[in-house]
Amino acid sequence: MHTTQNIRNIVFTGHTGSGKTSLIEALLFQAGETTQQGDVEKGSTVTDFDPLEQEHHHSLHVSVATAHHAGCHINLIDTPGYPDFQGQVLVALSAADTVVVVINALAGIEPMSRKVMEWAANQHLPCMVVINRIDAAPDKLNKRLREITEVFGRECLPLELPADHAAKVVEVFGRESGDADFSSVDAAHTSLIEQVVEANEAAMEHYLEEGTVPAAELHAAFEQALREHHLVPVCFTSAKTGTGVPELLDIMAKLAPNPLESTPHPFIGHKDGKAVEIWPDADADKPLLAHVFHVEFDPFVGKLALLRVHQGSLKLGSQVLIGADGSSVKIAHLYRLQGKERIPVQQALPGDICAVAKINEIEPDTILHERHEDDGVAMSAMTLPTPLVGFALRAKKRGDEQKLSDVLHKLVTEDPCLRIEYDTAANETVLRGLGEMHLRIALERMDKQYHVEVDAAPPRIPYRETITQAAQAQYRHKKQTGGAGQFGEVLIEVEPLERGAGFEFASRIVGGAVSGSLIPAVEKGIRQVLASGAISGHPLMDLRVTLLDGKMHSVDSKEIAFVVAGRKAFMQAIAEAKPVILEPVVDLEVTVPAAAMGDISGDLAVRRAQIHDAQADESGNMVIQAKVPLAELNDYATRLNSLTGGEGSWAIQFSHYEPATEKTQQELMSQFKAADD
Repeated sequence: MHTTQNIRNIVFTGHTGSGKTSLIEALLFQAGETTQQGDVEKGSTVTDFDPLEQEHHHSLHVSVATAHHAGCHINLIDTPGYPDFQGQVLVALSAADTVVVVINALAGIEPMSRKVMEWAANQHLPCMVVINRIDAAPDKLNKRLREITEVFGRECLPLELPADHAAKVVEVFGRESGDADFSSVDAAHTSLIEQVVEANEAAMEHYLEEGTVPAAELHAAFEQALREHHLVPVCFTSAKTGTGVPELLDIMAKLAPNPLESTPHPFIGHKDGKAVEIWPDADADKPLLAHVFHVEFDPFVGKLALLRVHQGSLKLGSQVLIGADGSSVKIAHLYRLQGKERIPVQQALPGDICAVAKINEIEPDTILHERHEDDGVAMSAMTLPTPLVGFALRAKKRGDEQKLSDVLHKLVTEDPCLRIEYDTAANETVLRGLGEMHLRIALERMDKQYHVEVDAAPPRIPYRETITQAAQAQYRHKKQTGGAGQFGEVLIEVEPLERGAGFEFASRIVGGAVSGSLIPAVEKGIRQVLASGAISGHPLMDLRVTLLDGKMHSVDSKEIAFVVAGRKAFMQAIAEAKPVILEPVVDLEVTVPAAAMGDISGDLAVRRAQIHDAQADESGNMVIQAKVPLAELNDYATRLNSLTGGEGSWAIQFSHYEPATEKTQQELMSQFKAADD
């Protein structure tokens, strides 16, 4: 039975192809958790157990495995490396005490590596860099170490150095001499010790007095340097050959912080109507606080929630409260995860990672607790990237609409960066994600896992119609069918309003020309056209309609007659009021490396963007602000990735409507006329 002090929670991150999953596989094999080391290409690894992961040969979601070594219970959290799945990485950080950034020795620092280092620093999480695949690039390792120091800072220092042309590694924290492929073991040792003692006043005094401090006496100072990001250790491994893997396992057991040493993850509570920070205590005797960081749907056990116990302990069979409403549930299924394998456990200690099953009320970010006074407690909010790329979905088979809705709910529950939008005006269900690959994988999962086939297309641009001048129209609706007839006549005026004003209806009827009970029928007919559009099939906006006059018949004037008269008169008035089609314009903010500024500006110009600001941020990236028609951004995520090597990010917010180009207006009107014929 392990204790909180022996737990290590380590999340493996980095760009796709860096070898995170293979490295975890090597660590599990080295620790004796598996009898044979799995292979990503063969689909035989512990953490890439999902059929789509095995088919695509890279991770698509968070998964957890455990290694036991040197008396430690090491939770290894595997994460995707493709930028489209960065939301999965961010949620995994909320469960970790140490972030390992894996860098491909061949490729060097890639976009996801930069992002994760920034996220880890923002969340005050201790960080390590592992240069993997050293067997494939032994002559580039010195260069990679220099690049890491240049990009991430002088606090990045080697904890070990490669030797014998990357056939082995030499530890430098506890030894002062030895042979290495580059640099000097003695120099690396001195630099590391000096960096560690700088973070701790007592250790610094000892070092200044004695001239050295044995590594064995620097554990507390080492942990402090990690927590304060004063030290980012760099290690070297080859998951393929096993070089550096035993040493990395030792480092995680002996030097990575346990939940008692790490910086607690903040929670948010409320006191006297104000939000207050709550810092959990990794004490088994304190009231329970556990955070659900990932939810998935297992075909055998249903909803499976992965959680980190931050305070107190979670026991099998116990009653706990969940969420803001404090509803009570029983923990009937409690597991430790080894990839897809679920191992039943009796309890989870403070700092541990476990899973509970078959609790339908649990959603991502749910807090499990024991006291109603903690009903409103939540994990400190994490900023997730906004899903901007979308597909409009329609079930291929009639009758699958409800099934599609249920599956979409499961997908967005599993992935915090997928979002469903229901566009009532366009009658579309739109699934949005972080990129085309993100959405393609979601469609594959619908098809192969849930057996729902859909048609996917770019979502409709929410064009609008309006008028540019005032006009009047009169229409008489008269229908005689042998019995009671229909009669209604109206005179209306339409006039444009300022942009964003919406729609107004007014009546100037005097003397009872039209009964007050029938005036709403006129407005009803007008609103039918407002919703369906007059020239392109898009809703009308920013205009006022005034009912000026009309006529009634004592017998034949009914509501339906004035609905028809109002609709027809409105259509005629619109035709005379010089209607135009409006397109949505958004505020676009793009953050890109300075070197890509020229390419990005040129691309935005082609997209009819109006750039109104461009400034460097604190990290040296350029932040461009522009207004651009939404119709020009359908493929922007893919194009931005291409121009920036995946290092660009963007965000949009609706700004206003303005007239579309003449070409666009003609195309939309032609399409509408063809569909109406």
